[in-house]
Amino acid sequence: MKYFAQRPELFTANRARFIKEMLPGSIAVFVSNDEMPSNGDAHYPFRQNSNLFWLSGISQEDSMVIFFPDHPDVRYREVLVLVRPNEVKEKWDGRRLRADEARAISGIKTIVWLDMLDTLLQQWVHLAENIYLSSNENDRRSGPALTREYRFIMEMQERFPLHRYLRSAVIIRQLRAVKTSMEIGLMQTAVDITHTAFDRLLTFIRPGVMEYEVEAEIYHSFISQKSSGPAYSSIVASGDRARTLHYITNDQECKDGELVLMDFGADYSGYSADLTRTVPVSGRFTKRQKEVYNACLHLHQFAKSLLKPGLTFSHYNKKIGEEAGKTFEKIGLLTKADIRNQSPEHPAYFKYMYHGISHHLGIDVHDLGPRAGAIEEGMVLTVEPGIYIEEEQVGVRIENDVWITRGGCKDLMAKVPITVEEIEAAMKGKAKEGRKR
Repeated sequence: MKYFAQRPELFTANRARFIKEMLPGSIAVFVSNDEMPSNGDAHYPFRQNSNLFWLSGISQEDSMVIFFPDHPDVRYREVLVLVRPNEVKEKWDGRRLRADEARAISGIKTIVWLDMLDTLLQQWVHLAENIYLSSNENDRRSGPALTREYRFIMEMQERFPLHRYLRSAVIIRQLRAVKTSMEIGLMQTAVDITHTAFDRLLTFIRPGVMEYEVEAEIYHSFISQKSSGPAYSSIVASGDRARTLHYITNDQECKDGELVLMDFGADYSGYSADLTRTVPVSGRFTKRQKEVYNACLHLHQFAKSLLKPGLTFSHYNKKIGEEAGKTFEKIGLLTKADIRNQSPEHPAYFKYMYHGISHHLGIDVHDLGPRAGAIEEGMVLTVEPGIYIEEEQVGVRIENDVWITRGGCKDLMAKVPITVEEIEAAMKGKAKEGRKR
């Protein structure tokens, strides 16, 4: 791993939170992701199943985590399953975890090799009444891929048809949405790494630079700071391409007079940052660019001012929509008639801001968490309004990561340059006076 190893207390606490929610007489099994083939004998880089990583800190393939809190033998109440190290395979693919190393990472004392699991699992299941199995219940999941999780569900149901099966995702979704202080510490490190990368970009961007060169600077900065790399595919969209929300081609020239929208974030120790800034390629905003940018910044600050425990997501989005309509009228995008004649299902502001303002953030950049109901203390949400004007071929988005606290919220990216003046000063190579780093 590129990052510093985390204390096992993080994963021990996560496991305790999950086990507390299990019904008596239950066993829970979590499996790792597949190794995905690309072409020939090559594979895509392996990324661990987020739930398994959250519970154990283990990022190795062919791993499993098993809980059976009521097992009569205390050794089998928490079990970590690993692939047995193989000397020949390690000569080709690299070293695999030894039992003592896995214990040090996860805090799980009992290690079982995968080739020994079959008989043990059968014995354990026969002692249980209920079986918790994990599936991908992220609301943003798309595609019909039959992943290892779903194949394992079918195998278990065929092998043990008379047990009662329960969804781990119901518990996991709520627990992962509310971060512990240890998780916030890791996310702050990911944010700080991202901040350093952005500072680097502010002195690098100039007319004639290619979008992929900006992306390369991001990647270089991340890796040099012990990040595992980007938490998601970086967006570097100059000019009209900024209106494409998930533009990742990053193959065009950044031209004088354009804005460049950059949406990127570091992965550190399995946790994500998510930053968006829009800056002038020349180093100075035009009058109109400044007007649109400041309107977006106003919506950004307005959204943050609303966030606090107990606020419902529906009320949050409604208030932002109302403010967006007023703001867009002020900068000439909407008229009073547009707002008066809008329908509740398709408000007028949708024409210029056609995405949600916030999503959960954590191990995944679009992390698990409820999208209805009330916002809770401990959640981490992005705040990312955007303004996209087809007629002017311009797109602006401003995004920070916010931790919900007892009395409101804390901006984890409060030190990242965000105002027109801060960005222009930094692009000239001048540090803003009085700014504390």
